[in-house]
Amino acid sequence: MIHVIAFITCHPGQRDAVLAAMRENVPLVHAEDGCIEYQPVVDAPGLPFAAPAGPDTVVVVEKWRDAAALAAHAAAPHMKTYGAKTKALVAERRIHVFTPA
Repeated sequence: MIHVIAFITCHPGQRDAVLAAMRENVPLVHAEDGCIEYQPVVDAPGLPFAAPAGPDTVVVVEKWRDAAALAAHAAAPHMKTYGAKTKALVAERRIHVFTPA
């Protein structure tokens, strides 16, 4: 299994627009072969021990069957469309990929 934690830092004030585009795309991602989990998340309020990602950041928590499924996801037409739609809204993308220890 492959685990992905993607930090998407939006330009100030653009997080809601990025989240809207992500929510449109989520059903297409869930339908991909090998997708186990794909969920955008934001900071949970009221937890003083948690390190915040920030008000302009969306974190995407993903699980994929294997590296081939993740590679196919990255090349999927709907991901290219999502990327084009959000390119001007996003300041930075940091994609962390892990395997079980």
